[in-house]
Amino acid sequence: MHIARRRLLNVLSTHTLALGRTLEQKIADAGPYNQRIDPHVLTQARNALEREGRLLRLPRANTPWFHLSTVAPAELTQRLAAQEPIHRATQDQRFTRRMGQTLEIAVYRALRDQAVLEYFGHFLDLEGHDDSQPYQKEEPPARVSQRAIPGGKRFDFLLWHRTAGWTGVEVKNVREWLYPDRTEVKDMLAKACALDAVPVLIARRIPFVTFKLLYPCGLVIWQTYRQRYPAADQALAALAADKRLLGYFDSRVGNEPDTHLRRFLQQNLPDVLPRARERFEVYKDLLEAYGTGHMSYPAFAARVRRRQSGAPEDEAYDAEAPREEDG
Repeated sequence: MHIARRRLLNVLSTHTLALGRTLEQKIADAGPYNQRIDPHVLTQARNALEREGRLLRLPRANTPWFHLSTVAPAELTQRLAAQEPIHRATQDQRFTRRMGQTLEIAVYRALRDQAVLEYFGHFLDLEGHDDSQPYQKEEPPARVSQRAIPGGKRFDFLLWHRTAGWTGVEVKNVREWLYPDRTEVKDMLAKACALDAVPVLIARRIPFVTFKLLYPCGLVIWQTYRQRYPAADQALAALAADKRLLGYFDSRVGNEPDTHLRRFLQQNLPDVLPRARERFEVYKDLLEAYGTGHMSYPAFAARVRRRQSGAPEDEAYDAEAPREEDG
């Protein structure tokens, strides 16, 4: 907590005004390895500094910006004018739809270039236009035999492995770290149990607690360490990456899969799916209860831990698992 407080004060003294995601980027993703603070700890330190009055938040269009209490109003106005238009552009729904497709298309291209996994989920007009407009996607089915995902929800891709059976892939090209109590993760687990499909999560950053809790339950996880922008938005990506603006230094453009993504999907994933299926079968009942909202996060984490150790699962839970607070 001490390091988190110190780094928050140092970053804001230099940056003047910053989004929560910018603070995460500069403190959780960057800096010396022994001073990188996971977002849930960073949020706790930021809240403590707010209570002490040393750090203030500036709400703008449902998005909080943060600054030190000693900053002059004129300086805040100048820094907000420099950064807010870029942030608004990254939140525009027309842009976010195309941005979400960018990583999905990279996954699709990697799947298309292998012959081990059968897959559902196809982009139909990649050669028809550039990525300044959305591509047409043929989504994977929401039903497999008598099993169905409630509400018509779907995976981004549905795979078939000759030994592991069905696999559901979720692709999240978002800046937030995906903690196990996030809606995206719970929805993925509910869909996986509905279709009896091993869940696979591909995202920019996934904290250790997600690995620790869900890997033993059969979840396969891959971090990209990059957020992809459409090639048509290269100028926006450069502005977002500027260290004096949003500071998203890991922004990359284009939808071609890199070497690491290809290796994961074409080599590593087929190899690990059989063992993941074995783990998924052991914990599927807990995953379903948690994913559908019938079990709380602390109770789920406690039951997973007790099942791993062979202890009785019906004891009063005592799990205290970290989570990321909103904002």
